[in-house]
Amino acid sequence: MIPIETMAAFFLASALLALAPGPDNIFVLTQSAMRGKAAGLLVTLGLCTGLVVHTSAVALGVAVIFQASAVAFTVLKMVGAGYLVYLAWRAFRASTAHISAGRKSELGYARLYRRGIIMNVTNPKVSIFFLAFLPQFADPARGPLTLQLMMLGGIFIIATILVFGGIALLAGSIGQWLTRSPKTQVIINRLAAVVFVGLAVKLATVRR
Repeated sequence: MIPIETMAAFFLASALLALAPGPDNIFVLTQSAMRGKAAGLLVTLGLCTGLVVHTSAVALGVAVIFQASAVAFTVLKMVGAGYLVYLAWRAFRASTAHISAGRKSELGYARLYRRGIIMNVTNPKVSIFFLAFLPQFADPARGPLTLQLMMLGGIFIIATILVFGGIALLAGSIGQWLTRSPKTQVIINRLAAVVFVGLAVKLATVRR
């Protein structure tokens, strides 16, 4: 069993890491500002579902493949970068009519949730980060490492939901005020497109 003080320290570290500017929380911020609080929360749930995949990969040793194989790492990151470019194209082409018709209705809940999953799962750096971060708080003397790593992953996910959820609610409130003007709505979408392209470039050029 992991000691309470260790779990508390891990939770604090996880919350601080979630607050640090990165592709995932920027993604939540832009989606919330463009489409509302519910959209941001659904994307957050999708991202955290992706964290379940990464946690399982680390706990079962699969993440080592991405650390050892340059091909696997490159293929996955290029898929993720391509998806971000696609999102940038969609945001840039979004018309005022679509936006003003309803920020919440343009994309279904399932698509928003899936968008978060894809965004997170296609970033191999998350698995490698987990591979380096989670074991620091595990100890073979406390029991099976797989169970400990899964517990730590769960704590990380809880911290992420709280932090990203807060970002979604705040950005959604600001976005709701900004998007009262159709012209402002278009500007927000153009800015979101630039952000997505920036994230795509960052992901495509990242190294192991």
